[in-house]
Parts: sequence; structure tokens; C-alpha cells
Amino acid sequence: MKKLILNILALILWTSSFAQEKTAFQIAAPWSEVYDVRSDIAIVYGVNDAGGHFEERVKGWRDKGYQVHFMTGVAWGQYQDYFLGHYDGKNHLDEGQVNRNGDTIWHGKNVPYIVPSAGFIAYLKTHLKRAIDAGVTAIHLEEPEFWARAGYSEAFKKEWKKHYGFDWMPQHESPNATWLSSKLKYQLYYNALKECFAFVKEYSKKQGKEVACYVPTHSLLNYSAWSIVSPEASLASIKDVDGYIAQVWTGTSREPVYFNGVNRERVFENAFLEYGSMISMIQPTGKKIFLLTDPIEDRSRTWDDYKRNYQATFTAKLLYPSVADYEVMPWPDRIYRGRFPVENSNERQPISPDYATQMQVMVNALNTMPISTNKVSGSQGIGVLVSNSMMFQRFPTHEGYEDPQLSNFYGMAMPLLKRGVPVEIVHMENLTHENALKDIRVLIMSYSNMKPLSETYHKALADWVKQGGILVYYGRDNDPYQRVNDWWNTKGKKYKAPSEDLFHKLGLSHENHFSGQFIKIGKGMVCVKRQDPKELVMLAGGDQEYIALVKEAYEKYAGNAELILKNHFTVQRGAYIIAAVMDEYDEQSLKIKGPVIDLFNPMLPVLDTKEVAPGEQAFLLNLNMIRSDAPQVLASASRIYEETTTKNSYSFIAKSPSNTINALRIKLPRKPTSVSALKGAEVLNLITNAWDARSQTLLLRLPNYSEGVKITLAW
Repeated sequence: MKKLILNILALILWTSSFAQEKTAFQIAAPWSEVYDVRSDIAIVYGVNDAGGHFEERVKGWRDKGYQVHFMTGVAWGQYQDYFLGHYDGKNHLDEGQVNRNGDTIWHGKNVPYIVPSAGFIAYLKTHLKRAIDAGVTAIHLEEPEFWARAGYSEAFKKEWKKHYGFDWMPQHESPNATWLSSKLKYQLYYNALKECFAFVKEYSKKQGKEVACYVPTHSLLNYSAWSIVSPEASLASIKDVDGYIAQVWTGTSREPVYFNGVNRERVFENAFLEYGSMISMIQPTGKKIFLLTDPIEDRSRTWDDYKRNYQATFTAKLLYPSVADYEVMPWPDRIYRGRFPVENSNERQPISPDYATQMQVMVNALNTMPISTNKVSGSQGIGVLVSNSMMFQRFPTHEGYEDPQLSNFYGMAMPLLKRGVPVEIVHMENLTHENALKDIRVLIMSYSNMKPLSETYHKALADWVKQGGILVYYGRDNDPYQRVNDWWNTKGKKYKAPSEDLFHKLGLSHENHFSGQFIKIGKGMVCVKRQDPKELVMLAGGDQEYIALVKEAYEKYAGNAELILKNHFTVQRGAYIIAAVMDEYDEQSLKIKGPVIDLFNPMLPVLDTKEVAPGEQAFLLNLNMIRSDAPQVLASASRIYEETTTKNSYSFIAKSPSNTINALRIKLPRKPTSVSALKGAEVLNLITNAWDARSQTLLLRLPNYSEGVKITLAW
């Protein structure tokens, strides 16, 4: 009985700890007051990173009140002891990924991108064991990445022979060789993660605890654009995978894409689709996902560029109200201590006080950001189908068939998104889940840029259509990958293209499915349009007929209301209003009625109306939605602790990185007669102390300290 009680208590403690794991950041460096962000979780990076001292770094962050996770790379990392022979006496540099020219693809000095051999996986387990022994509550194995241009090393050839049973084929020689090469790269990292996470679960269980397992990874769209192969959505099928971190930030979302014949950066739109792709991977599974944004990025740009695009990506993730777990930033030491270029100057400068304040207001809002059942504004239920195989046919090109900037995907998504339709991403690999298409009424797909990896997906699609779904298929089916040796043309099947199997299952004859007309199938409809989606965005005005066709599908056949075309998105999450206005379709501004607090402004102004121009976004707190009259901090560039309210006073402790400026907008019953700010016994001078009678709020600005500042207000 005693043992049972202890086990129950342990379970309760474990469960309660995870209930608090809502916000996180990743950090290799030891704790410092300068970047003490005050999220729930510090994800300590790398056993060998930051000079080693791993256990000390873990303890340092835990002692400051953080839940501590562990993250390390699965395709690269500070593993020089393994590669240079210090681990087992053998040099392993020959396990790096190698391109056609025989050059190793490097992530850093003596750090190659890895072909994940059995020996490397055994080595990586020693790091995982050490992290578990140090007491972390979760393991993150990030970025399982195999470059499409790689696949020429002896290590890869060995894995090829083991997997396929026949000799390696150079991927540049045929579409079939490229296809086989990509499928193997995909499988190698799937197997590596499956084995590593099985070890984590088994070993942690022996220690009397359960350690969660996550995969921080870029989106399918980004990996496809950058010609990288990764297991992506399939990882959710591994029972030991508890979820993902969606690694989306300016650096991924600024990849130029085509729309209306113009190829340029469209950061907000791309980020919206990237987050949608990531959320789609886990939505039917019920697993957890953290959404990442980064206030800066890896490429050297100006602080103004960082800030503008941070707002765009931040807004994009908040437009998914069903998710409320976030990695608020990677590498806070880089953000707070780094020096970066200044526009039109060779000078490098640290983050400005105003940007630091704004950033801290934003990340602290995430600590209380609610999940919401509200839907983003616009016509719901239109999806675009994607597959992991999008990554398989990006490099090299064959027979002159090109898909510039992933336009065969963006051709289906961007025309709708630009017109304010919140298009959803649907992962083909999840179609076997019962609820994968639950909320989709019109599904748009193409095999011009991907292929189905299993016949079961076609059965799921056909059943969905027959039950009332509306399917729109775009594609000429003339790219060279249509003819690779796979299930649709082997073992008795003789289809020239995988779509023929789908059409057969739908009961479409060759005579009636090339017309571009809607054909009734059971309770649903199918339309086949013999045009590659890239043609819709690479030509100016190329999407007009497409929009008309989707409009017909949605309004006439899907049983929905009017397809609403506009240039903006909005959503309400609790008291928060999130808005984005797009350019290139309608140049009208969006006006949002107040009173609202502008959370993108470090001065936290109270506005009667917020006007959002095309190409801009807004993050607002709607004061009309604050239901309680109790004193409270509405917005702050700090995290708030130990709130105490009496009849005539309100006090709390504010914590945030030292050497930054705190801005707080505080709701009070009346103007305070006294305001004090104490760091220990030291009285701090206030920079701003301004009462706004209309909103009954007080604006305070004062220095931040990681140890905390006690603020007391009396009236």
C-alpha cells in the first residue's frame, strides 16, 4: 500500500510539472541574469556545447525555477569526440553526408551532416542517458536532415545495400534512382529517431520516471524548398514521439515564393502556411506541438528587418488558436548579447531597448495565451493536400521538369491565402486517421510535386468523396517521377501515373475526367483540371480561373455559404485580438475599434482605433473583454509573480532579464496615490508613471531585474 501511495504521488507530481510546460526557450549557455527570460522551460542544449559542464548548466537553470529539457541534434552536433576517434578510438568522419563531387557537407568544423549509422546511434544514446541522469523531463532530438544533394558516401552506399538488397545507384542518373535515394534518407532518420526514443522511454522508466520525447523540425514546406529530406509527418506514428517543435521563423519564412508572376519574400503568408503544415502533422494524433518564433535570424539583416518579420511570424502562429504552447525564442544569449548590422552602416549594434521591451511584452503574453475555439476569420473548410514525398523530387531535376520555388504547392495555396481564405494544410500521411478530413469540405491536390507513398491514402480519399467531400485535382501528370517504380506500377498494377489509381477508385472513366467539370461521385464531387498548379502563380493573373473553380466547388457543391474574399485575417483569443492585412490583392487598411492596447508598441498605448495597413500585422488587447474589475497587470515586459490585492492596494513582483526596460499597463480601480518599486531594499526610480483616466489603467516604465522588482500601488 505504501508503495502504491508513493507511486500515485510521483505520478501527480510528474503530471503537475508537465501542466506548467507551456513556454520554453533553448539555450546552450549557463544561466545569466542578462537573458533570464522567465518562460516555463529552459531547454539546455548539447552535452558538449558551451564548453561542456553539462550537469552544471542543467542544475543552474533548474535552481532558478525552470523545468529543464535537453536538446541536441540528430543529424549534426558537437560530436567531435565521436568523429575524431576520442570516443572509441576510430575516426568516423567517413560517416558524413557526401555530395556528387565527393565533398562532405559540413555543419561546422569537424561536424559533418551525418549518415546515421548504428555506431553513431549508440554514441548518441550516451548523451541521452547522461541527460536523463541529470534529471531532465524531456528530450528533444532536433532537425533530422539529409540533404537531397548528398547520397554518395560509402556509408550511404552501405546502408543502401542493407536496405534494398542490391547495389547503390547514383541518384543523378535517373528519376527512379533519386526516388529510391530519397526514400532511404527518409527511412534512415525515421529508424534513428525510433530507436533513440525507444531507448529514452525504456531507460527513464527504469529510473522511475517518464521522459517526454519531441522532434524540433522545420516544416515540410521549408525542407522541400531547401532540398532537404526528413521523416516529418511520419514521426507522429512512432508511439514514443510525444510531439514536435515547429521550427518556423523569419529565416525559413522569407524564402521567396511566386504569386501573380512575381517571385519575392512573403514572410507572413509563408509563415502562416508553414505553421499550418506543422500543426496538420499532429492534429489528428492529439500529440503536443510547440510553435517557435525567433526575434532575429541566422542571416545578417538589420534590426528593423528582424523586428518587422518577427511581428509577421509571431502573428501567423497566433492565428492558430487551437495551439497555445510556444518556444518563445532560441538562443536568448545571442539575442540579448549579440551585435548585428545596422541599416546603411558598417556598424554593428546590440538590440535596442525599445525592441527588447516590445519582445518581452510579446513573449510574456504567451505565458497566458489561451487556447480558443474561435476560428480565424474567413471561409472555413478548404484544404490543400501535401505529402512527405514533396521532399523526394526537389533535387536533382530530370528531363527538364522544374518546380521553381515549390510553385506546384504555392499555386494551390497562395491565391486563396492572399484573398483572405484561411486555407488548411492536410498531410496525406494522416489520411488513415479517422478525423483527418473531418472539417474539410473542399480538398485541393496535385501529383505534380509529390506522390502517394501508399495505396491506402487513395482508399481514404475515395471514401471521403463518396461520403460528400469535394475533391479538386490539378496536374498534367507529366513529370518524370510519375514513372518511378512504386506501388502504382508494380505487383500487378500498371498505372502510368498514381492519379490513375485514385481515379479508378473513384469510378472515373478516361472519357469524363479530363474536362475540368465537376462530376458526381456518391454524395461528393470531383473535378480534374489538367494544369500544373505552378502555372497559377508563375504567370501574372494566372489564378483567375482557379479562384472561380474553387468558388464553384465551395458555394455550389460543398453546401457552404459564400466564399468570402478579403485581404485580412483576424481572430479573438480571450481578450487578445490578432490581425494581419495582406497586400497584392486589396490595398485597403483594416480598422479595429478600441479601446485596445497596442502590444507591438513598447509604450503600450491605449488606442480608440487601430488601423492596420496592407503588409502589416497587429497584436492587441481588447479592454472591453477584460471582465474582472480586480486590479491586474494587463500587459508587461516581465513575468508577474506573487500578486497581492487588498481594499486599497495591489502589489506584485516583476521578473525579466536585467539591463532591459520594463513597460507595464495595469488596470486599477482609480488613480494610485503612491507607486513604489523596490529591488530588495533599493528604491528604483520610475522612468514613466502615467495614468489614463479613460481606460482606468496605469503605464509604468522602470528597469528590469531578473531577481525581481516588487511594485506596490496604493489608492
